[in-house]
Amino acid sequence: MSKSKVPAINTTVENIRLPATGDQQLGAADFLGQQLVIYFYPKDNTPGCTTESQGFTEHYQAFRECNTAILGVSRDSLKSHDNFRAKYTMPFDLLSDADETLCRYFDVIKEKNMYGRKVMGIERSTLLLDRNGKLQQEWRKVKVPGHVEEVLAAARELQQRS
Repeated sequence: MSKSKVPAINTTVENIRLPATGDQQLGAADFLGQQLVIYFYPKDNTPGCTTESQGFTEHYQAFRECNTAILGVSRDSLKSHDNFRAKYTMPFDLLSDADETLCRYFDVIKEKNMYGRKVMGIERSTLLLDRNGKLQQEWRKVKVPGHVEEVLAAARELQQRS
């Protein structure tokens, strides 16, 4: 795996499999034949991450209607993910990337300022893959308001082009 090069638009992403809710391992190849949204968020049960996850939950059926699956990714444990997912009845799986393999592959680990000190953390980011596992669009430094709707519009447009 190349650590120096982030996948370019219109290239097939590596099938990095990670532990997922529901006691399984999932990777991009498990979703071939359908589009895939992968959203990276800093931490379970924090305000922005909860709002973003609720947005994907609220629009889940609309994503399904345009043949698009959803995966959430953070460094939290599976136990934390299971609790977070159950609390907000999320109909999609969350991946635990404790060792930051997928996060580093997509270059979402960035230096952040937390209460005056510098820490490394996940920069909120979203990726849209086509049904062949190729990266089609990415959103970096995501601001939560309106983001899910923007991703849904892109997923619908991608489906129409396919």
